Amino acid sequence: MPSFILWLVLLFLCWPLALLALLLYPVAWLLLLPFRLIGIGVDAVLELLRAVVMLPARVLGGGRR
Repeated sequence: MPSFILWLVLLFLCWPLALLALLLYPVAWLLLLPFRLIGIGVDAVLELLRAVVMLPARVLGGGRR
């Protein structure tokens, strides 16, 4: 909601720039999508490594209660 209000203010102040931003947003989203997917993959691998390292402690009873 705040971004929409900010876009409305931009539309009021400088409508060509607001329309350009409206047209370029999907392009930027598509360009950044591979980086988001890589981030999700790296996060999953790090969580897996954390689980493997913490497994002996959890088996011996040092896990969360």
